[in-house]
Amino acid sequence: MLRQPAFGRRLRKLRTAQGLSQTALAGEGMSTGYLSRLESGARQPTERAVAYLAERLGMKPDDFEEPAGGSLAHALTLVASTGSEDAVEILREALAAEQHEAPVLRWQALWQLAGHRRLQGDHEGEREYLEGLVRLGDEVALTELRVRGLTRLARCLRSLGEISAALDAAVTAHHLARDGALGAEDRAAVLLALVSVEAEAGRLPDARAHADELTALVEGRTDTLWAEAMWTAAAVRMRQGDHPAAEHCLEQALEGFSSSEDLVLWLRLRLAAGRLHLQKVPADPQAAERCVAAAEPALAFVGSVNLRQELTALKADLAFLTGRYDEARALLGELAEEQPRMTYRDRVRLDILRHRLRILSGDADGVAGGVAGLRALAEQAQADANIDLAAEIWRILAEALAQTRRAPAAPAAPAAQAVQDIA
Repeated sequence: MLRQPAFGRRLRKLRTAQGLSQTALAGEGMSTGYLSRLESGARQPTERAVAYLAERLGMKPDDFEEPAGGSLAHALTLVASTGSEDAVEILREALAAEQHEAPVLRWQALWQLAGHRRLQGDHEGEREYLEGLVRLGDEVALTELRVRGLTRLARCLRSLGEISAALDAAVTAHHLARDGALGAEDRAAVLLALVSVEAEAGRLPDARAHADELTALVEGRTDTLWAEAMWTAAAVRMRQGDHPAAEHCLEQALEGFSSSEDLVLWLRLRLAAGRLHLQKVPADPQAAERCVAAAEPALAFVGSVNLRQELTALKADLAFLTGRYDEARALLGELAEEQPRMTYRDRVRLDILRHRLRILSGDADGVAGGVAGLRALAEQAQADANIDLAAEIWRILAEALAQTRRAPAAPAAPAAQAVQDIA
């Protein structure tokens, strides 16, 4: 049952959220004086009055009930102060119940919920919130909100492997940030997203130019933004084959960024360094092992499923590189038992490793299946405009074919013939 003064407070909030005066809301079916007394709590609402006001506001009578978790502003305060799962659930319920709340307040709620999904590695769930965020940013028409929403969406789409859509979002955000003369933090965040997507799309000269712009923008800082910028610059240099420069950038971030600043980013930097040591030529498995040893204890304090899966995947790659194939298979088996909470690129890496292990089995069917699997992954990455990843897979496939053809003729003849049939 609707009671005063709660009903009056909520009625006033819903009216002002729609930009209506008391006269406009009252219309011809209610006096302005009666509406004023309802809002002040001086009169108890009748069913007829509630139904009339709900119709005028484009709502249902039940919408006058305060959400169980309190107002949207209250729910946002809980999330900002605690960040607990219960607080996030209260915010989700409050947002669903408060469709008539001010757009800026709903934008803040979507931002918090999207961030929560991102930390869980649930990029599909994050995308749903971010698409609503971008629509609200356009509705509010504040350049800062539009840029932040598009930037976060670009990073999410990249994680999902949707490179063309990610590039569109990142380029739009970059143009808005430049034309709107936004601050250094917003421009740097846009460049972080743009560089990553350009690199995935194979636009390495553009990515390098924007990476250099990014590092110049954050020069002199030692915060989270600086560490991410150095990491991004390292990734671009790595893809250009400039391994010493990539290692130098990442070493700067590893040495200059403290775990007390952001433990999650500190951990991710070490995972990135471990992968860099495996990818450079020649590979340095001992350095990668040291990164794993540094990251593993910190993982206990983070409690993130996606980071734990990333670490397990790195350990599997390390085991493969050092010839511990049974260990690599066991680690892949562990990951196969879980719901993946990894980016598209990291999930593809796991598939690459599975197919490489099949090729190494020496069994004709295994070799044929592994080669066909790598080819399918490369073609799919190419179709998704993930040019950088596609090139990496084609290179791995060529190396696997060459290695198999160099195998001893007698015991490996069936496998080698299977490769020739596919090639």
